[in-house]
Formats: sequence, C-alpha cells, structure tokens
Amino acid sequence: MILEVIATCIDDALRAEENGADRLELITAMTEGGLTPGIGLVQHVVRSVQIPVHVMVRPHSRSFVYDSHDLETMIAEIKAISAAGAAGIVVGALTAEGRIDEQALEAMLAHAKGMQVTFHRAFDELEDQLAGLQTLMRYPQITRVLTSGGLKPAPQSVPAIQKLVEASQGSSLRILAGNGLTPETVEAFIEQTGVSEVHFGSAVRVGRAGLAPIDPVQLRALSDSLHQ
Repeated sequence: MILEVIATCIDDALRAEENGADRLELITAMTEGGLTPGIGLVQHVVRSVQIPVHVMVRPHSRSFVYDSHDLETMIAEIKAISAAGAAGIVVGALTAEGRIDEQALEAMLAHAKGMQVTFHRAFDELEDQLAGLQTLMRYPQITRVLTSGGLKPAPQSVPAIQKLVEASQGSSLRILAGNGLTPETVEAFIEQTGVSEVHFGSAVRVGRAGLAPIDPVQLRALSDSLHQ
C-alpha cells in the first residue's frame, strides 16, 4: 500500500517523510486544488527528502482546458522540474468538449522522459471515465491516475473506483484514490475498491484544515495502519 501525502512547503515535506509517507505530491495553492510550486521549493524539497517527489504542473485554476501559452508554460515547468531531479510530475489536460486533450498530453510527455507521470483529477470531469482510462493506457509513461471516481468525494464513489481498478488490471496504470478519505474510513474503502495507492491532504493536517501543518501523530497512525 502506497501512501501519498500533499506537501506545500519544506516543513510539510520533512514531516511527511518522518511520519511514514511513501511519496509526496508537491503543490502550492491547496485551496485551489493545487498549482505548480516555485522551482526553488521543488529543488529544496528534492534535496531534503529521500522519498519520491511528484510535482504538480498546473498553471492556473481557471479550468483544465489549456491554450498554447499555457502549454508553453507547462513544458517550461516540466523541464525545470526534471532538471531539479524530481521523481515525477502530476499533469492533466482536457479539450473544450470535455475529453482528454491528447495533443497537449503528448507535448508534455515528450519532456517528461525518465519521470513518472500521474494524470490528476481533471480525470474526474470526464463523462466517461472508463473510456478516459483506455485513452491513458495508450501512454506507457503515465503510471497512475489520481481520482475520486467522479465529482463526488472518493468514499461516495466506491463502485466507480472499483470499476477503474478492475479496468486497469494488467496495465502500467495504477489508480490513486484521493479526495475525502479519512484515517477512520480508509481501510474499509481499500477493501471495497481494491486500490493499492491512496492520497491524503487535509485529513492528515492539524484540525483537518487544508492550510494547517501536517499532524505528525495523525499521519504516523495512518501510515502504521496502512503498512501493517
């Protein structure tokens, strides 16, 4: 079982590693769903922790539909993130019709060689997630999909996530479940869905507030229970 934890600063990254996180998703603007962090932070975090660091590449929170200027920005960020030594990137792009933007995706993947790639929760805006999963399976560089199974929190989308897990069997894709998971409910959720990776943000922070520091006691207890 892989436990991914959101980090928004160096303190988050160090606390997460010390208390049992297997991987970091490094972002800024937690309240906007996560945007690309500054490259100085990326460099510092990569140098300071041993666990894999996956960096969000998202230039704005307006939508997941990107024009040529957005795409140029994202490619520049991917190049800098790669040079900083990050293990992976977290990306996503949709067309105006609400499908996966394969042209944008291919342009970004061309600069992500050697890194793992997560397709982020833009996936949850797709009308047909199983079709979207088939599209992503055509790209071996994409190693996982971060999803809550739709627009609802993950615990309310158990059947949808279970179908995605089943559909991804035998492929290079892993389903990374996130949004709405709590330490109290995650074990039952894992049993029901069969996911092998889970993603936590505010639920392992002090007072379960998105802008609060990581709670080391909560995170350690969660990590210990998942890794037993």
